[in-house]
Amino acid sequence: MFKFLFGRKGGAEPVKETQRETLERAIGEINEIMTELTDKPKLTVDMETGGLTLDLPDQMPDEALALPAPSEEDSDETAEAQTETAEKPAA
Repeated sequence: MFKFLFGRKGGAEPVKETQRETLERAIGEINEIMTELTDKPKLTVDMETGGLTLDLPDQMPDEALALPAPSEEDSDETAEAQTETAEKPAA
């Protein structure tokens, strides 16, 4: 009934990944993702901290397809709403 409290007997222990294996796996995953991108981001390595940063474009190709393009009516309504909000004095 309470086997989960006492652990599994005879069960295989999970293999702990070494730091080298972890880094190799992570870099492999990054490289795999980067090969699929049409617009390659700039990868920067900070030598002092060892950190990695990506300079991504403002909008990725899959994000452009996620939302419909705004129509002219929508943009006119948005501009009017912003003008009305700016003209109202704060209470």
